[in-house]
Amino acid sequence: MKKIVPFKNEIPFKTKIGEITSISLEHTLHKEGTSVVGEFVISGAYKLDSNSDNESFNYEIPCEISLDEHYDISHALIDINDFYYEILNDNKLVVNIEVVIDKIVENLVNVEKQVITIDANDIDKEETSSSVELLDSVRDSSSDNVIETLASDCNSQDEYVTYHIHIVREGDTINTILEKYHVDNEMLSLYNDVTEIKIGDKLLIPTNEN
Repeated sequence: MKKIVPFKNEIPFKTKIGEITSISLEHTLHKEGTSVVGEFVISGAYKLDSNSDNESFNYEIPCEISLDEHYDISHALIDINDFYYEILNDNKLVVNIEVVIDKIVENLVNVEKQVITIDANDIDKEETSSSVELLDSVRDSSSDNVIETLASDCNSQDEYVTYHIHIVREGDTINTILEKYHVDNEMLSLYNDVTEIKIGDKLLIPTNEN
């Protein structure tokens, strides 16, 4: 990975700058942890006007570049990518410097995974037993298409909001079942095939009890 960092600095001169006759840029940039620190050294010569002699100048400009901690610059290369200047108001030297930091390595962020262990002894046995019984009940109902019948025959306008599942036992008849749940034969037939019932059959019985 490569990063280019631009700098701009105004260097005020004590005298008028007629012309820059020579200029050079050096630097002492080096790595310190995740930062690049050091100085730019701007030196050269200039004339007050075309008839004057050359005057020398030398300025040191501090520099610090801080990178995020997830960047590794231990093997990075530091150099000057570009450098240019201009004269402002006849007495200021404006320098523009681009620092390039090459061969930056981006470290991958380590994500800690937390493993939760549940001890089987900590589970409430009574609660587990109830859950198993409920699951078995659902499986039994599904095997006889009770859930499918309920979904297909019920709608938002049905006055019956409670449903019973009756398992036919010895001695049960259609009449005793109708009397027990207070429904008529027409309603019972709507949800079940009652042409012939036998012991062990499951009947879905609607009721208007809340």
